[in-house]
Amino acid sequence: MKRAPERSVEGAGSAAEAGPSLLYLLKRTELVVRARLEELLKPAGVTALQYTALTVLERHDGISAAQLARDSFVTAQSMADMVRALESRGLVRREPNPSNRREKVIRLAEAGRRLLADYAEPARLLERRMVADLGPADVERFREVLKSAHRALS
Repeated sequence: MKRAPERSVEGAGSAAEAGPSLLYLLKRTELVVRARLEELLKPAGVTALQYTALTVLERHDGISAAQLARDSFVTAQSMADMVRALESRGLVRREPNPSNRREKVIRLAEAGRRLLADYAEPARLLERRMVADLGPADVERFREVLKSAHRALS
């Protein structure tokens, strides 16, 4: 299959001559990463967004749905639907928050931990594929640049 030629989304002038904007390149990369993750996770029956939420819980187990939504880059309503779906599959569980009886926290269930363990290496391989043309120092610099860009906009 032939690829369409890359087009700049920049306006006229010197910025257009420099190539596509960083915003465009970042979004394009995000979309291809998400598509590859969706392909990878299809046998497990989870989406890339659900997988992201599970990885957040792996690092910060026992957080509120609101915090999970923020850390997973989805709305609170989307997270409520996602938690119900993950809970019905036994991947997460909701428990009363010991410090706020009216609130529930989301915890990673054992089945969720197993799923993450099963997909840890394939996810690492996908990440390695993404940076295959970079040396170790460039990969670390790329990581720091992405963190810096996030901080600047947060």
